[in-house]
Amino acid sequence: MIIQSKTKQFIKTVLPALLFVVALVIFVFVVTRIAGRSETEGMQLTYESVRRAAVQCYALEGIYPSDFDYLKEHYGLRPDEGKYIILYDYVASNLMPDITVVSAAAAEPVIVDVQ
Repeated sequence: MIIQSKTKQFIKTVLPALLFVVALVIFVFVVTRIAGRSETEGMQLTYESVRRAAVQCYALEGIYPSDFDYLKEHYGLRPDEGKYIILYDYVASNLMPDITVVSAAAAEPVIVDVQ
């Protein structure tokens, strides 16, 4: 009888706490996965918008723009530069530039030693 009452007491106190912890772990895992997926999709959309603007420039002007600022000024490109770092590597006027989008949160700061 004493063993049964201790088991019942254990189940009444520990089981709800254990279930809460398991639910919390699952919730954190799901939120983390959704946030990661959202970040990836944002980077992909940013890349596609920069690429689309460069192709539009080539179609209208016959050359790819030599710098990223030209796209922002003349083609209305407004990426979230606080959230993403856009690397625009111009090759030649008739070759598609290399475009890379990196999350600003994942980028490590570069320390330059000027002497």
